[in-house]
Amino acid sequence: MSIARLSDLADAAACRRLVIKVGSALLVSKGEPRRAWLEGLVEEIAAARARGQEVVVVSSGAIALGAARLKLPKGGRANLADAQAAAAVGQIALAELWSELLGARGIVAAQLLLTLEDLEDRRRYLNASATLGRLVKAGAVPVVNENDSVATQEIRFGDNDRLASRVAQAAQAQAVLLLSDVDGLYDRDPRETGAQLLPEVRGVTREIHAMATGGSGSGLGSGGMTAKLQAAEIAERAGIVLAILNGTHDRPIARALGKGIGTVFLPRRKDAARKAWLGGRLRMKGTLVIDAGAATALGAGKSLLAAGITAVEGAFQRGDPVTIRDSAGHALAQGLVEYDAAECTRLLGRNSADHADILGYAPRSAVVHRDQLVLL
Repeated sequence: MSIARLSDLADAAACRRLVIKVGSALLVSKGEPRRAWLEGLVEEIAAARARGQEVVVVSSGAIALGAARLKLPKGGRANLADAQAAAAVGQIALAELWSELLGARGIVAAQLLLTLEDLEDRRRYLNASATLGRLVKAGAVPVVNENDSVATQEIRFGDNDRLASRVAQAAQAQAVLLLSDVDGLYDRDPRETGAQLLPEVRGVTREIHAMATGGSGSGLGSGGMTAKLQAAEIAERAGIVLAILNGTHDRPIARALGKGIGTVFLPRRKDAARKAWLGGRLRMKGTLVIDAGAATALGAGKSLLAAGITAVEGAFQRGDPVTIRDSAGHALAQGLVEYDAAECTRLLGRNSADHADILGYAPRSAVVHRDQLVLL
């Protein structure tokens, strides 16, 4: 049985494993936890487990909680050092909060702090996947957050929406619920007269992205609708359903699923596990610009050859992830490159027959092999 509508997200036969993402603005108010609201959400988690579903939580709130305890300005986001210090204090409070409330329902809570590199590096990703799987099978509810106490501006998710989709991949979940401050995705800014809620989206297109507004309205979080659409793209590549629901109500999941209020993103594809991981990567080391012929070849499932590359950007090494885009700047694919940037520049536009003479050694079959490449 597959997920076809919002109500299916409460069906254990269609959705055995579920990731629920909770943002800072929902969990924290004026530096203190919104306990009554959170108790209601924990009741919903307990109800999901009672009907046979397994739950993983992705929870923001550590920086907001820690900043209040340290009395830091701007909610702990004035600079990186403040954010890291606030997170170090806030993670203790956040873990204690979830442990207490889940424990009151007889549920064991587990804490898992992840960095971008934990899910971008294949070996570390598999380790995280194994840990999540074991915790869930043991009956615990993993509570996941980005490890902001060590993350830097350059190497971080920056929002828990995309983290939730990556965690869903690693946890082999069927769906992700993003609890937001709006009912879902609207065809324009929801504050505009006549804005219409989209109940269902099949595939995130450029037109869908154009409907989104970036930024977080609360000032607490770091995501916005643009980040949620990026999260939907990551989920889609793994065949995972993603839903945006209004979390500001009491027991928000029951309200949204029961009344059908929200936006559900139904995937049009399901890449194999490795390609889904590759397609969900967020940090690229460089870019290869290609001509129209190479773009057509990629669309037909071919590897990327040097003859179709028109420009090389970035300083990358063999095995690094790179973006492949066309001359108009549209990202077409991403993959693991077989040569470093300097070698790619030397091979630029040259036929394969010339590669041995240029490189001085037997060339590889492609610059990016189709087995290490995913279309976007």
